Amino acid sequence: MELILKQDVENLGFKDDVVTVKNGYGRNYLIPTGAAILATPSAKKVLAENLKQRAFKEQKMVDDATKLADTLKALEVKISSKAGSGDKLFGSVNNANIAEALEKAGHSIEKKFITVAGGNIKRTGRYTAKVRLHRSVIVDFPFEVVAEK
Repeated sequence: MELILKQDVENLGFKDDVVTVKNGYGRNYLIPTGAAILATPSAKKVLAENLKQRAFKEQKMVDDATKLADTLKALEVKISSKAGSGDKLFGSVNNANIAEALEKAGHSIEKKFITVAGGNIKRTGRYTAKVRLHRSVIVDFPFEVVAEK
């Protein structure tokens, strides 16, 4: 079943992508929740026209995301967390903590766009997280987890 996505769907595609899914997934989940519509020939024509009109705005968004990516690479963020003996943390550091640290640095990025390898960090040290600023702009964001004094 071919569908046009109306919003980003995790592990499937981005808004305005034409995707092929199994009939049950499309009929029972994507269409009723408003995440997608059927990809009829007329809907494809409307989509093509909208994408043509949106191409200029999209290029500006990519340029802005690239500038933000350069500033994020240069940014040095230290996330402090309580630690026990050695370098083991009490609890963990995850994408929400990184989003909060970026907010303090003046960059508002939603936590769902930040991916930490392994999901959680349980030791102090230097790490990198992937930050998706745009569908075509993904940046490796370096940060350091340090023990609180």
